Amino acid sequence: MTEDELLLREAETIVTALGRMFPGLCEVVLHDLRNPEHSIRAIENNESGRSIGDPATELGIARIRDPDYPDVIQNYPNTFPDGRPAKSTSIGIRNSEGVYVAAICLNLDVSLFTTVARSLHNLVRTDEREQSFTETLRARTTTELRALAEEFAAERGRTPPALDPMEKRKMVRFLRDEGFLDVKNAVRTLTDILGVSRATVYNYLK
Repeated sequence: MTEDELLLREAETIVTALGRMFPGLCEVVLHDLRNPEHSIRAIENNESGRSIGDPATELGIARIRDPDYPDVIQNYPNTFPDGRPAKSTSIGIRNSEGVYVAAICLNLDVSLFTTVARSLHNLVRTDEREQSFTETLRARTTTELRALAEEFAAERGRTPPALDPMEKRKMVRFLRDEGFLDVKNAVRTLTDILGVSRATVYNYLK
């Protein structure tokens, strides 16, 4: 067995162990940087929808091209394909010649912690005295739509995709009544947030 293959085999053991330590929380991926077009060699807790044999990311390509690229890029912001925020760390692995042969990448789903934080906030929140109505003369955004959807789900102790169909229907109608479905790309954003089709969103509105 060559040195490179030995490094990849040992790295795969680490990826498997890390993934099983953080099930449902952290995606752990092993890239074989010798083969960038089919670099993914192992993946645990698949949150990104990728498969073994898929290509390297932009960061992996940069590491292949630049021998001086940092060994560790830690805690950088990232996003899963469905829009969930992530915190990522990439660890390059070199052989004895100093050439990058592999990378271990960790992608932590921080949307779960956002939901917990919102739930805790709602738990300690106290009622305020009744105030007069105020109007905000500014356009709503998809970022606000996403935040409101997460808060709606957090009040029920869940993430948006985990809501049952009746709760999803209530959320969609609530957002409509608040004027958020008039925002550009609102329906497309809702399909990503709830994990449903456009047709299902429109059906909720009936």
